[in-house]
Amino acid sequence: MTTRRLGRLWNLTRRHLGGIAAALLTVGLVYSGSIEWLEYRALDELFELRGLRKPTSPIVVVAIDTSTLAELSKFQWPFPRAMHGKLIDRISTGRPLAIGVDILFDTPSSRGPADDEALGAAIARAGNVVLAAVSVTEGARYVDREEINIPIEVIRAGAAAVGPVNQFTDFDGHIRRTAPRVAVPDLQKRYEWWLGFDAQLHRLATEAGLPTKPLPTANQILINFTGPPWSFKWASYYEVLNGEVPAEVFRGKIVLIGATDPALHDIHTTAFTVGRSMPGVEIHANVLETFIRGNAIREVPLAASTGLAIVAALVGSALVVRLRAVRALVVTTALWVAVAALAYVAFTSDVWMRAMSFTIALGLGYTATATEHFIRTQRERRRMSLFFSHEVVRTLMRERDEGSLGSSRRVVTVLFSDIRDFTSLSEKLAPEQVNEMVLDYLTEMTEIVERNGGVVDKYIGDCVMALYNAPLANPEHAANAVRTGLELQERALSVSAKWHAKIGVPIRCGVGINTGEAVVGFLGSRKRPAYTAIGDAVNLAARLEPLTKDHGAAIIISEYTHELVKGRFPTRPLGEVTVKGKLLPVKIYGVVPASMRQHVRVALDAAATLTTIGDGQSRRVGTADISEGGLALTGVPADWDVGRKIRIRVDGGGLSRPVLAEGTIVSRRGDVAGVQFTTVEDDSKPVIADCVARGRETPLDDDP
Repeated sequence: MTTRRLGRLWNLTRRHLGGIAAALLTVGLVYSGSIEWLEYRALDELFELRGLRKPTSPIVVVAIDTSTLAELSKFQWPFPRAMHGKLIDRISTGRPLAIGVDILFDTPSSRGPADDEALGAAIARAGNVVLAAVSVTEGARYVDREEINIPIEVIRAGAAAVGPVNQFTDFDGHIRRTAPRVAVPDLQKRYEWWLGFDAQLHRLATEAGLPTKPLPTANQILINFTGPPWSFKWASYYEVLNGEVPAEVFRGKIVLIGATDPALHDIHTTAFTVGRSMPGVEIHANVLETFIRGNAIREVPLAASTGLAIVAALVGSALVVRLRAVRALVVTTALWVAVAALAYVAFTSDVWMRAMSFTIALGLGYTATATEHFIRTQRERRRMSLFFSHEVVRTLMRERDEGSLGSSRRVVTVLFSDIRDFTSLSEKLAPEQVNEMVLDYLTEMTEIVERNGGVVDKYIGDCVMALYNAPLANPEHAANAVRTGLELQERALSVSAKWHAKIGVPIRCGVGINTGEAVVGFLGSRKRPAYTAIGDAVNLAARLEPLTKDHGAAIIISEYTHELVKGRFPTRPLGEVTVKGKLLPVKIYGVVPASMRQHVRVALDAAATLTTIGDGQSRRVGTADISEGGLALTGVPADWDVGRKIRIRVDGGGLSRPVLAEGTIVSRRGDVAGVQFTTVEDDSKPVIADCVARGRETPLDDDP
């Protein structure tokens, strides 16, 4: 039992090896970072698909844009700091919540101390200005040196706060994340955590009464970009400076001042702007919006998305195993579409699923298993084609009925057929002629077996062994075997005619058929397996075939086969025989091949009176056809079995006079019975001959 379970487990594992390998490969790709760029590219696409979300936070951008540089062209950049101070004074008269200046003042003004003092005084008057600082790393000879560049003392003295404006770029140069707190170098502590520029503005706005969400506790978060550039309200620097923008515009707002013109080199690529760029000051606006609303993009944990990818790889593999490749592809595609839709819906709720690992795993699982399955299927197809017909192979591969090929006990019908007196016949021929004759004969016989749903088990010299009801179940297996025997006899006549013309000796074959339980499957050695059957049912079929010569019957079937085909074929009882290897005798029957009949049948619609010999029962029935050897009757009582002897009187139907004869019922099918004449009165023989001569021949089939 344990061995069987281990075998089943191994078989299951083997069939899903492609999915298992795909899962392991995907895990390696995820944790090595090899597909991280695909995940980020997918994230960018999600932002683009989601489109613009109208900002809800009170943020206004004062942009040092191209128009400002043109209007204030008499001033070289950097602008005079006193002019920045004038701008801050105009904004502060509108009573904003906070003012963020995304411009670095870490060195004294080239225009003299008065310039710095003017800016410092304006900042102090406003009382709610956050200034920018930047943490930099400078390469030294032996070690990198980190330092924080902050505004000079005269400017920062009156500021509400100073915060680093450092942004964090991913390996592809895109800005997707921000840090609420930044580690800055400190001589005593080595590092000190400062609130970032945007976090300081968030703090001031909160203290000023703006409803906000708490700052995230994580070291880094994904920015929830609201849209492409210029999604926030903005005004040109020069317009505010010249008083063209009313101060009321800034009431209750967070005002960000920064450069937007590309010439000032504060342009970056973000998750929302593939192929485009966004000014740094607007990135700060998006960060502030994220902080205030508390809607940072939440990542599904890497372990969870990797687990989903593992499941996807196994599912992609299982779909190929359970379905055919094309149907599996349709289901796989539908599954991918469903997960992609789920990822999009989740993203609209600010949740990021790493769907690329799922996509890769699903594709690898499907492709690897489909490829392995195709190779294995072709190998199995080639192997099975050595034993089965193309139709059987196609059915086995289509139904994946691999269980049919394992050895098991099942009911089969076994057919043996060989050339009579082959030994003496082969002595008269050259070896080349024997080979040609056997090849010709066996080729014809094999086609007949396969056409009737059988499987050629083996060739034993001139003998053919065939199986029915294996490897595919067929309730007509016994009838198919008998049909094969009948067709074998017909085809043997044409082969015989050919070789009779060559060697002057006719070829005849005998057929033995038996039905019973046998062990069927791939048996034999490990090096040379063969699909075959073993058991008493096979032995009995083999013993019946030689009896055809002794009983003068071309086809002999056992009582077990006869029970399944009774009344469907013309048969005659041959008595009981005790074959070698069996203690009890077996009833055998001869099948009369339609093509071997000596008399032509013609249709006859007449009435007949039947009287059983012995008990004198009498019945009035109809006729279907007649020949000089017998006739077919309709409406025969069901209890009148094969073998019953009867007297017959046929009237009407165009007969010149009644036909009187005696005969035996040799076949039954429903209420139709086939009768073979045993004696015909002399006066009736000319009547039958005249009827046959005038009549239309009936088709030959399995009916009596």
